[in-house]
Amino acid sequence: MTATTRVVRYRTRPECADDNARLVEAVMDELAAAGTEGIRYTVLRLDDGVSFVHVAVIDGPDNPLEASPAFAAFQSGLGGRLEEGPFPATATVVGSHGGAIGG
Repeated sequence: MTATTRVVRYRTRPECADDNARLVEAVMDELAAAGTEGIRYTVLRLDDGVSFVHVAVIDGPDNPLEASPAFAAFQSGLGGRLEEGPFPATATVVGSHGGAIGG
């Protein structure tokens, strides 16, 4: 089975960045509490404080985020929090060390 890697980047409005981070944290908490398998998911907040990059490596045909109420809550207001994007892309892992994101 081949993993699919998805990358999404965007920039929030400054007044929405902390709320966006809290919503992402709620997704991570939910995934951890449920013991969700089949996904490696990392969200980065860049040093400008308002840009975010999501990297999801999905191990099967189904994306576990689609069944996540916290992810649905995150997505529901995303458009109103954004200043730019989102810019989604499918990516290929060229290399990874330590299994942090795509290995």
